[in-house]
Amino acid sequence: MKYTSLAITVLLLSGCFENTRNTDKLCLDHPELRCEELNINDGQCRVARTNLIWHRLEVYKDPTDINKIAEYQFTQQYKKCLEVAAQIQPIDQAELKKRRFNALINSGKNMERLEKELMQFNTPSSLYFLWSQTGDTQARRQFLQLEGKPEMETAALQYALATFYIDRDREKTIKLLNHALELSDPNALNTSIFESLASLNQLLHHQEASYIWAMVGKHFGVPVASAQNIQLMYGFSDEKFSQLDDVADTIIDAVESQTYHSSMIPEFKK
Repeated sequence: MKYTSLAITVLLLSGCFENTRNTDKLCLDHPELRCEELNINDGQCRVARTNLIWHRLEVYKDPTDINKIAEYQFTQQYKKCLEVAAQIQPIDQAELKKRRFNALINSGKNMERLEKELMQFNTPSSLYFLWSQTGDTQARRQFLQLEGKPEMETAALQYALATFYIDRDREKTIKLLNHALELSDPNALNTSIFESLASLNQLLHHQEASYIWAMVGKHFGVPVASAQNIQLMYGFSDEKFSQLDDVADTIIDAVESQTYHSSMIPEFKK
């Protein structure tokens, strides 16, 4: 599962902005950002480091669970880059290699620190993050206990619930995915919803619904089989394909206008 399915909107800074947004000056003005931990003058991992530093400023201004989760993700990206950079042997620069290694160690420590801080929030997003990223079973239990509560009424959290039930109750998973779509912002769609709905309906032998979701997904960029393979897979008559395409078009319009409701999927005879 993609953790981006929690719909956490993060501003990814491009390294080309570094000239206009002076990171060195930012570090001097804000010692609380702990730039000294990040091997600031190294040419390796510059973009990942810059993204992390500027996001730390956002966390300093607004230390929410969402911002701390994003900081964890930026730190994780920086750490992955450092793991590669730490293996590079600089020519006659043993001190640089040492600084890279120290930055790598500090990144791991900061991820541990953020995990502990997120434990204090007890929000759906923090609980799901701790469960999905660290395997915290207590966080999973607390997250699942929130099912049905108003604070769970977001597309991302309904999708997160669906990931728990997908191997336990497929019909319930379909309902959760439909509800996630009902709550979705058309400008921030999690296209995995369409892919999952097509696959689950196929597994449950709901062929018409599976085809509809495959076509909806195709419209939103989900890869699907070729037209020839689709024909072989579903085996409908031309008339039936046309009818289902009309339903798919209606759903596409509803998703794009944020008016989708699960009742738009017809009841098909089994």
